[in-house]
Amino acid sequence: MRHPVIIRELGLVSYADTLAEMQHFTATRGAQTTDEIWLLEHPPVFTLGTNADETHILNAGDTPVVRTDRGGQVTWHGPGQLVVYVLMDIRRANLGVRDLVCRLEKSIIATLANVGIQANGRDGAPGVYCGDAKIASVGLRIRRSCSYHGVAINVSNDLTPYAGINPCGYEGMAVTRSSDRGGPETVADLAQHLLPNLLNSLNLELTDH
Repeated sequence: MRHPVIIRELGLVSYADTLAEMQHFTATRGAQTTDEIWLLEHPPVFTLGTNADETHILNAGDTPVVRTDRGGQVTWHGPGQLVVYVLMDIRRANLGVRDLVCRLEKSIIATLANVGIQANGRDGAPGVYCGDAKIASVGLRIRRSCSYHGVAINVSNDLTPYAGINPCGYEGMAVTRSSDRGGPETVADLAQHLLPNLLNSLNLELTDH
């Protein structure tokens, strides 16, 4: 049995506003609330996980830095990067946190394979990699058995801001993007490829209510 999910395509939206909306949605949802997946982009911003070490920010420049409530260290968001927020009742879906992370990673790996990009996960370092270069990051928060936050996949975004941080807490980690690997060059194109794999991996089906 597949669980219903609502897909929301939000466009380019403020990180702080979207975070507040995710927190509100999760705090007020009930046992019958339909899960949602939000597809979006953010204006440039560095975000720090709950227990992230600020020393991993080397040079933020003029880019805002936001302390947020997901797991993980520091990452960057900006235009040209596909952000997917997964607001799921994981107990209802019979998923553990690690299982959810693995399913998110596998859906990205399958999507990239479909567009000719070989990618892989890495033990002990959540995310998706093309060789040694990271193409997607994963960071979640679980509250009352419900998830929010999600994944960020580099599509055609500027990669230079990553030089100002230790991405995800790893000094000197290389980063890459779909457009440099012969894959989709727009967020909308990658999202179209990702969505079927994501729904299948999470055992979800589209609904409009």
